Amino acid sequence: MSRHENAFLFDLDGTLVDSVYQHVLAWKEALDSEGIDLSVWRIHRRIGMSGGLFTRMLLREIGQEISEERRTRLYDAHATAFNRLHLQGGVKPLPGARELLAYLTAEGIPWAIATSGQMRTAIHNLEALGVDPSKVPVVTRDQVRHAKPDPDLFIAAAERLGVDIHKAMVVGDSVWDMLAAQRARALGIGLLSGGYGEEELARSGAFRVYEDPADMLKRIDEVAARG
Repeated sequence: MSRHENAFLFDLDGTLVDSVYQHVLAWKEALDSEGIDLSVWRIHRRIGMSGGLFTRMLLREIGQEISEERRTRLYDAHATAFNRLHLQGGVKPLPGARELLAYLTAEGIPWAIATSGQMRTAIHNLEALGVDPSKVPVVTRDQVRHAKPDPDLFIAAAERLGVDIHKAMVVGDSVWDMLAAQRARALGIGLLSGGYGEEELARSGAFRVYEDPADMLKRIDEVAARG
């Protein structure tokens, strides 16, 4: 087990990488290809939860059946569209993201990444961040049974670091991250960089809310205890 007092478990999209709206547009394109008409704002409210939960909630909204085959087509179309948008240069690290991770590394504070995305889309975001999954624990949707708002991703990330989840801090941009943190009994830190409001994040359990990684780094002494 790590003997450090702190560990940080980061969400990826909207937390470290400015990719939420590309995911929204990619889901919109995928849904349109299946003849499912859903407003962009409704899609945005679901970003950050697991694809399975996303499609189940979608089913309730549109009153259509989404078979396993159709769900697979949606996943594939979303991944294809997102990767195309990424290659067009629209996805970049959020301000301060690289610097925040570099600071934690320099201070010897353990950190990992836990994302509801599959590795086939996450890999491009990791490359943009300069994060090598062979050197940094990265847990993706492919590796756990349930994604957010279930706590599995963050629990697995803590285990990979060898830290007690109850002493870890979950950093995320969505209510799904904060709800997952609560279920894992970890502290939640909310970032506004994914489009959710401060009150929403706080109501979902965030004990601190920052604008983006750069703002969190400026006030890191509020959350990172050092020896």
